[in-house]
This record gives sequence, structure tokens and C-alpha cells, in this order.
Amino acid sequence: MINMDFTSSRIEFEHAGGFSPIVRDYLKSEPLLKSFYEHPVNIQGIAAAIKEREKFGVDRNLLVTELKRQYEGTPLSKEVENNISSLLRENTFTIVTAHQPNIFTGYLYYFYKIIHTVKLSEKLQNHFPDYNFVPVFYMGSEDADFDELGSIYLEGEKITWDTNQKGAVGRMSPRGLEKIISRISGELSIFEYGSELIALLKECYIESADIKTATFRLIDRLFSAYGVVVLIPDNGNLKRVMIDIFKDDLLHQAPSSIVEKTLTNLSAHYKVQANPREINLFYLKEDIRERIVKSNAGWKVVGQDIYFSQEELYRELSEYPERFSPNVILRGLFQEMILPNLAYIGGGGELAYWLELKDLFVHYKIPYPVIILRNSFLIVEQKWSEKIAKLGFEVADFFKEESGLVAEMVKRASALQLDLTSEIREVEMFYIRLKEISGKVDPTLEPHVSALMTQATIKLKALERKLLKAEKKKFEAGQRQIGAIKKALFPGGKLQERVDNFLPYYARYGKNFLKVIYDHSPALDPQFIILKHPQNKEGSLPLL
Repeated sequence: MINMDFTSSRIEFEHAGGFSPIVRDYLKSEPLLKSFYEHPVNIQGIAAAIKEREKFGVDRNLLVTELKRQYEGTPLSKEVENNISSLLRENTFTIVTAHQPNIFTGYLYYFYKIIHTVKLSEKLQNHFPDYNFVPVFYMGSEDADFDELGSIYLEGEKITWDTNQKGAVGRMSPRGLEKIISRISGELSIFEYGSELIALLKECYIESADIKTATFRLIDRLFSAYGVVVLIPDNGNLKRVMIDIFKDDLLHQAPSSIVEKTLTNLSAHYKVQANPREINLFYLKEDIRERIVKSNAGWKVVGQDIYFSQEELYRELSEYPERFSPNVILRGLFQEMILPNLAYIGGGGELAYWLELKDLFVHYKIPYPVIILRNSFLIVEQKWSEKIAKLGFEVADFFKEESGLVAEMVKRASALQLDLTSEIREVEMFYIRLKEISGKVDPTLEPHVSALMTQATIKLKALERKLLKAEKKKFEAGQRQIGAIKKALFPGGKLQERVDNFLPYYARYGKNFLKVIYDHSPALDPQFIILKHPQNKEGSLPLL
């Protein structure tokens, strides 16, 4: 049996790397960004969001009716059932995260986002006992980016779903995924929960009609005990709520003009995450998900022989709203129109594009949610923790560049002096004195002495680099260890959570893995958390 007493430490996001300037500035509440969001990320911000939401009604009957229809045939946990029912009450609000239906959830952060909604909902329940808070996973099942959604990384190997299906990934048949499940079964079944995991994947994917249903089942099986409600917005009745905004986008291109004005101000200081199109809707039918654009005759679907006059377009919207799919510019509006939502939890990229949208919400008089950066984790095996300690480092040090770590190790361990800073300073002082003396004799000599000082310091710094390089050769074993640790903790030079999949962790720990993430997740104070694997009871190391 494996010991589950994980230990954790935290570092600030600004020291973790991999986060853009706009994210770091948002976390620091830089004044430059304050006009691009509504509420601060704290209890006071949530309280203000509640007041705004109480003034804006959503069709709770419609929401609950569609959720119950979606959950038909699915055994409901009492936690999910209670949360769905509570959405009928005016004092119930949601905490939302969203993601596309990546096969087998794609990346570790998929889970971190969902668990963050649970922890925040629980914190708010304790702080505002007169209200109810429901964690919601909003599935972006209409995304057609198969290159992003159709593969996973397992032990550093990219495994890709072999299919020639087109259109929205959520509507694709899962046929062909049984080959991947069979492929990974041999590797994962040797672990304590491996067979349970393979059975779960088969139940969710092989027995489902499409990817969105498979993803819905997987998330529900894993998180129903936490009360997480999964919403699939690929739904004509829900999209009917957006018809007026869809018309405004199609006929007047109002959303793009509003967001473009915001981008003019935002892009003066930061890299823009998402650019609006003239029309921000896709046409979604069967295996088609293509942009709608203006044409001479009215509107057309890109790459298809499909055209609409204004009358035909309005009729299509009225009769088949499910055929219109919002892009990233309109998706947030849709989410906030159908859910009584207070806060959105997302990654750095999501946070960046939400900051582009506030004026859009103001224009349509829809409450803008509190935007919260999701928690992040680095999971460190015990063997790597031990190697890091033997090298004289902390795990947090490995967020630095590998070259810097090697240089630090060499300088610390070397018996020789490799840092010539004081010597360079002494040389500079010598030339400064020489400059004073020569200046008294002949002022025209001062530039010559300055040039001599520059040359001397350049040569001393070059000597310092050569000394360090020569000494590094004596520490090749340590360098290799640093390289191996960096490769293990930051696969491909990226944050672990943006590459690794949950499968090997679940195979070893089962649902206990989710509980560990839950136990160590902050609620309203997003942090980058370092989790260290424990040793098992036999003292052997848990290798993934």
C-alpha cells in the first residue's frame, strides 16, 4: 500500500515561469489593468458579484430542465442531484471552469481547474451561509481543434487518436480510441488501480455515442462525490437565449467593434490573447464547424456551399439555434447568460482573453464574473526530491534555467575562486585613479584611460567565464543530474501540468489522487503548489 501523506510547499506565480506579463500584473492588481475587469479576487469582490447577480435573472427553470435531460440515464450522486435542484433557487450561484473535451482529459491542469471550483464553492458556502454555491464544469464540446484535443502525452510519448472525422470534436464518435486504451492497458494495469482505470475508460469512451458524452461520463464518475455539475452547452434550447446577441453579431458585427476598441488600449501594454473576427459565430452541422462570413449575397459558411439571405439566416437561427456556435469572443457571454455565475476559474491564457471582454458585458448589460487564475501544481517523485537535496537545492530552485543551476552548483561546490567580481571592481578603481592622475597632466588622455578600463574589465569577465567553464567539466555528473531532473519535472521545457496526463497518477493512486489535489488546493488565493510524493510503507520509491 502506498502512503498518501503528500507534503506541499508554495511559490509565487511570478517565480514559477511560464506565465505572461498580463497574468503576473493581474495577480499583483496593477492599476494599469483595473479598467479591464470588474471585481477584485477576494471575498469583497465575490460579495459585489453576488449583488450584481441578484439584479440579473437567468432562466433557472430552463437550466435545470436541460441539466436533468442531460443527466437522464446517469446515476446521480446525492451531491450532484442536490446541486442541480438548488439551481432553481434564487440564492444559488455557480462557480465555473470550462474546457474542451480533450481525449482522456488531455492535461493534468484539467483536474486542477475542476477541483478549484469545488474548493472555492465550499469556502464561499462557509463565508456566505445564506447562499448556495455550485461548482460547474462547462464543456467546450464544439471546439474543432483536433490537433489540440486528439492526443495525450504518456511517459513523454505523444499518443494520437487516429481518426479522419471532421467538425466539432465533441460530436465525433469515439471509434478508434479502443486502440489507445488497449495500447496503454499493458503499461497501467500493473499498478494498484490500473485495471479500475482501464475499465472506467472503456465504460466512458467505448460505450458512448460521442466524445462529449464520454467526457461527461468521465468527469461525472470522477467528481460526482464533490457535487460537480457538468454542463454541455451544445444545446439548442440553451442557445435560444443568445439569439438576439447572435443576430447583433451577424447583422451589425457589434461584438467585434466593441472588443477591438478594448484591444487598442490593452495591446499598447500586453500581447493580445484572442482577436475578434468580423463575425464571431461558426456554423455547426453534422461534421461541419466552419466560420460564418458576410458575402455579396448575404452570409456564407467558409469552405461550404451554404449561403443565407437575411430572412433565411433568421429562420435558421429561430428553428435551429444549435447550429450556431460562438467562438471565444462570444462564449463567455453565452456562459453568463445561462448560468447564475459569480466567478470563472481558468488558466493564464483564459484570464488574458477574459480581460478583453469586459466592455462587451457592459454593452449587453450582463454581469461580468470575478476572474480567478486556477491553482497550479508540480508533482515531484520522492527520488527526484532526494536527488535535488543531495545537490544542495530546493525543488523551487528548479524553476530556474538549467544553465543557472549548473553555474550555481559549480560556484558553491568548487574549492577555487571563480567569481572575479571583487577583482574587477579593484581594477575599475585602479583605472579611475589613473584617469584622475592623467587628467591633471593632459585632459585629452582621459578617454584613452576609459577605453583601457573597458578593455580590462571585458577581458577579466571573459576569464571568469573560462574559469567557470573549466571548473564545470569537473562536475559533469552533477550537470547530468540537473538535466535529468529538469527533464523529468519540466517535460519539453514546459510546466508539468501542461504536458502530463492524469492516467499514470490515477493508475497508482486511484481517486486518492484527486483527494490529494483537493486537500492541497487553495480557494481564493491561487498559488503554485509543489507536491512531493511520499515513500510507500515498504520504503520503496513510487515510480510513475
